Amino acid sequence: MVFITTVQQTVMEISVGHTPDSDDAFMFYGMFTDKVPSPDFTVNHVIEDIEKLNRKAIDPQLDVTAVSVHACAYIPGYTILRSGGSFGIGYGPIVTAKQQMSIDEIKKCKIAIPGKMTSAFLLLQLMIGKFDYVEMNFSDIPKAVKSGEVDVGLVIHETQLSYEQEGNVKILDVGEWWDKTTNGLPVPLGINVMRTDLGMDIICKFDKHLQTSIEFGLEHMDDALDYAMQYSRGKPRDLIEKFVKMYVNEVTVNMGDSGEESIRKLFEMAKNKNLVPDFEISIATK
Repeated sequence: MVFITTVQQTVMEISVGHTPDSDDAFMFYGMFTDKVPSPDFTVNHVIEDIEKLNRKAIDPQLDVTAVSVHACAYIPGYTILRSGGSFGIGYGPIVTAKQQMSIDEIKKCKIAIPGKMTSAFLLLQLMIGKFDYVEMNFSDIPKAVKSGEVDVGLVIHETQLSYEQEGNVKILDVGEWWDKTTNGLPVPLGINVMRTDLGMDIICKFDKHLQTSIEFGLEHMDDALDYAMQYSRGKPRDLIEKFVKMYVNEVTVNMGDSGEESIRKLFEMAKNKNLVPDFEISIATK
């Protein structure tokens, strides 16, 4: 973090981490292309896989970073921003295999997961209990299931829309389970956090800047999608557009009461099953 003083005011240079995923890129389009300038911040963006960002946040290395909601149980140095979250509205991670299985059969398998700190992993544990697993990069999981390297895969991001192309089938829908269990709360998956020691005034200023960038992307959908396609991993534009519209929604612009309630509900359930340590959630003020 660097402060650059001008005649008018001091501009803060901050590091911002996000994933090489099209929905993250879409949200930051306005900010990173300077189409939504800020009088308060200049940003240097760092691109890493979500599980790497989760682990970096344990010992704060970035001023702002995307993380899995699950990771908040282990990163006391950060405050959750109200904008930029990835919440499913009745949908979320899914579990795939080459053929249908019962839950009892699934529990006997070693399940490929996209990381121990991902929200998908925590949600699946809440749904079926603890299970054996192997960690993989999320984009490798569908092919690992198809090849027989693993029997079952926990699928996130755009691969939850393309698993059938690998010849796999959906055997569990974690998003649907959460929706029914919580009476329709959005599925808390990913969020952005900012270093708490920067102070709530600065946190709220950046939060508003990010919200403005997201709103700009939604207002300039085609241009923002063009920008996001650099992280499409070879997937067609229509699939990426569908994925972006799923996870850049009204709760992304501002989590509101429902988004905050869903995060608190996730950790209440996880603490009751001893899946996360006891900790205090820090969320930016409204």
